[in-house]
Amino acid sequence: MKPAHIQQNRLYGDLAYLWPLVSPVEEYAAEARCWRDVLRDRLGPGRHRVLELGVGGGHHLSHLTADFETTAVDLSEAMMRHSRRLNPGVEHIVGDMRTIRLGRTFQAVLIHDAVSHMQTEADLKATFATAAAHLEPGGVFITSPDHFRETFRDPFVDSTTHSDGETELTFIEFACAPDPADTTVETILFYLIRKGGELRIELDRLTTGLFARQRWLDLMAEAGFEVECCRRELNGADAQPDLLVGTLRGPAT
Repeated sequence: MKPAHIQQNRLYGDLAYLWPLVSPVEEYAAEARCWRDVLRDRLGPGRHRVLELGVGGGHHLSHLTADFETTAVDLSEAMMRHSRRLNPGVEHIVGDMRTIRLGRTFQAVLIHDAVSHMQTEADLKATFATAAAHLEPGGVFITSPDHFRETFRDPFVDSTTHSDGETELTFIEFACAPDPADTTVETILFYLIRKGGELRIELDRLTTGLFARQRWLDLMAEAGFEVECCRRELNGADAQPDLLVGTLRGPAT
């Protein structure tokens, strides 16, 4: 089956109910500690105000809510239903990270791997402008894409199997960059769902962005951030590429 014949973005619509089995909440704990350590290092102690853009199912955020006062934004209402159940004390707002303006500022803005859905440099510029618009001077912006162009393995293939005792899901991910001249990755997702002795197979397709590391750094700097890469290792292996950490510059004096 050609990718063009596969419906797109079902994980954020009719298949969103599978999210807890696609990417279980407990698997975010170690990574979230890295993000929390960066926030504490930059902001110091206290229950700082934090905005997460592209919160999705809220799994990453759930490991930060005990320490920070959090607000969550996502474009998918279906995915945010998971986050609302998991993070009942968090304000949730439906919106696009490229364009939303809440009319208030925070001490930190986070974008987990949802930033990978930005497919063009214009998307990235708009997203970084949103982050800057919601930060106090000296505020911290942290993000981390799934891949940098320099480190993307083509094809990228991964699979996991999880069960909640009623439904077993085997999730297979196949990603490739079909056109090296553009800035996108095509990912085909296979969902093998076993429930009540029956097997059902669903297909999904995602298009995400792929940019060189230096372009991330340059575009964040253009948006007004002092930027650095924070390298981290979890269990001896990189969980994601570097954390990109930006500190919002104050107005020129």
